[in-house]
Amino acid sequence: MAIGFEDHCWKDIVTPEILKTYTPYQRETYIGQRPALLAIDLYNLAYEGGAKEPHELVDTYKSSCGIYAHNAIKPTQELFALARSLKIPVFYTTTETRKEAKPDAVYATNRQRVKIDPHAFEIKEEFKPETGDVVIFKERASGFFGTPLVAHLTQLGIDSLIVCGESTSGCVRASCVDAYSLGYHVSIAEECVFDRSPLSHKVNLFDLHHKYSDVMTLEEVKEQLRQERPRKPA
Repeated sequence: MAIGFEDHCWKDIVTPEILKTYTPYQRETYIGQRPALLAIDLYNLAYEGGAKEPHELVDTYKSSCGIYAHNAIKPTQELFALARSLKIPVFYTTTETRKEAKPDAVYATNRQRVKIDPHAFEIKEEFKPETGDVVIFKERASGFFGTPLVAHLTQLGIDSLIVCGESTSGCVRASCVDAYSLGYHVSIAEECVFDRSPLSHKVNLFDLHHKYSDVMTLEEVKEQLRQERPRKPA
């Protein structure tokens, strides 16, 4: 099921002039020979308050992605189910909450901080890790920065990543750029990533798609995973 290179969620905000400027980036998208699923921050905190607009929740649930998180649950479950059926390794990231591993008050900005129950950073029940999955604890946006993720991927011979999770403009973007910088091919399952800001979501997917990763619909991901995956185009 091939779709147009620009046939994605950003169509309603990107002008024809910008699309013309970015035509040199158009290419064949693909998934590598030995992929792993990388689930970024699918923890309870992102879903707090239910399926409402984030601006309706922010006074009580400052980090909730609201309806955008909840809309992504079903497609993300489908992605997990297919990955597990194909024995694709599954990696999760979440915020480091272990007291022995994280010193207090080590921050890079003066952004407002609130005390959060560690339970909020547990993986949401719908996506809970299974035996053999790996959970990576991180202190910064990228799943790679200061973590053993690369060591795990190297041991398994992984050459590419299929990314889902949140937030598109934050930890997803940071992890995808680092993965690209480390030489991994990155595919992003479009319906399986989300952000509290639709604008940030669309702009960042547009940017990632043209520079650092292949944004693919869930159906495209499914189709490629179910068939023999092509090698990197020459």
